[in-house]
Order: sequence, then structure tokens, then C-alpha cells
Amino acid sequence: MNGIVKLLPLEDCDREQFIKDNQEAFNFGAMEEFGLRDNHFEEEGQIISRDTIEQSIKNGEAYRIADEEGKFIGGAVLKVEGEKGNLDLLFVSPNAHSKGIGYAAWCEIEKIHPEVKVWETVTPYFEQRNIHFYVNRCGFHIVEFFNKFHPDPNDAEMDLEESDEEFPCGMFRFEKKIY
Repeated sequence: MNGIVKLLPLEDCDREQFIKDNQEAFNFGAMEEFGLRDNHFEEEGQIISRDTIEQSIKNGEAYRIADEEGKFIGGAVLKVEGEKGNLDLLFVSPNAHSKGIGYAAWCEIEKIHPEVKVWETVTPYFEQRNIHFYVNRCGFHIVEFFNKFHPDPNDAEMDLEESDEEFPCGMFRFEKKIY
């Protein structure tokens, strides 16, 4: 794979598979880090709930990431308001990791929205692959760490009080400013 991808608007008929693929990708990172003993799951067996994904799709622009042959290998959901953009979800199928897909998709996102001057996203503290990707590949900067001492004011559902030493909880917030 040479990193060539297409972003295709999510079709209603593909919504269910998009949700399943998203959950598979997010579960992969949690399973890599914690194995089956993880307590970070929002719903039974899922690190990200169906409701969270549905809400993201409903409130944003959802895209499937397709490879050169047209096979779906990931997805993204964006929210854009003027010069501000939020990368709500970005995922690549675990069997397509380390092939330049995520970076190529990010470059396409920036091309689709050249008006955006500040992009924002978040990722769980344990997703080292994501942290590396956003900071070292895409040019984001970590600007905030939400945890039980500094909760995210925009996420009323984030139950940081239930975290413990074995399973701490927290999210990094990233920004990318385009000049």
C-alpha cells in the first residue's frame, strides 16, 4: 500500500458496517494495552458505544476510507464550523495498520476542508499508536489532559471518579493550527 486512499461519504446502507468497523478498530487498541481485563468499555465488549458513534455520525460529516481497489479500510467523522474543525473519529482497520492509510486519510481531510485553520481531536491516554500518529505524523500538539483532576467540561459522561490505579482514565486533547 502506498498510502493512496479515497474518502467517500458514508451511505445509509453502509452505516451498520461503519459502526462495527469503528468498534473493531477502537477495541484493538484497548485489547493491545489491557487485554480482556479492561474496564474502559462503554458498553458490553465495546470501548466505544454504538450510541457514541451514532451521535458522532448524526452531528458530523462521516466518510469511509477506501483503498486503491475500493475496499473499505477505515472511516472518519468530522465537524467543521468555519475555521474550526473537530476530528471526532478516525479509524483504520487493524489489518491495515502501519501502511500509511491514516496519514493519507488525514491529508485528504485537510484537502477537503482548506478553510479550517484549527483542528482538534482527542484520544485515550493509553492509545500510544494514536498519540504518536497525531503528534509525530500529523503535526498536532497535546494541549490538555483530561483526568479526574481536570475533567473535560464538554463530556458529562466521562466518569473519571471510577478510575483507579490499575485502570486509570484520561483523554489527551490535541490541536493542529494551520497558518
